[in-house]
Amino acid sequence: MLDLSSDAFERLVVDELDRLPDEMIDGLDNVVFVVEDRAEDGSLDLLGLYDGWALTERERYGVGELPDRIILYREAHLAVCDDEEELRDEVHTTLVHEIAHFYGIDDERLHELGWA
Repeated sequence: MLDLSSDAFERLVVDELDRLPDEMIDGLDNVVFVVEDRAEDGSLDLLGLYDGWALTERERYGVGELPDRIILYREAHLAVCDDEEELRDEVHTTLVHEIAHFYGIDDERLHELGWA
């Protein structure tokens, strides 16, 4: 298992966010990015999670809503990667995957596009 501190992992996530196309990031509204060690169930099976209302469902979205969250799980990423280059690729893929959920793209379509 790759070893990387929480601070170093967060810096890597920020780096990968900065590398994403502006068109992908500019449309994000009321979304925060969060790094947690593991999913709530304690497993290492989940790399990321979109917790919120997809843009396609925001007609039910009210004023004063708490921000949606895109969560990346540090220990799960470290468990599946052998080196930092692989980790960067996996974080990039996870970010794109979870941001796609914000835009209303489901797992089936992401799989068709090669992002799941």
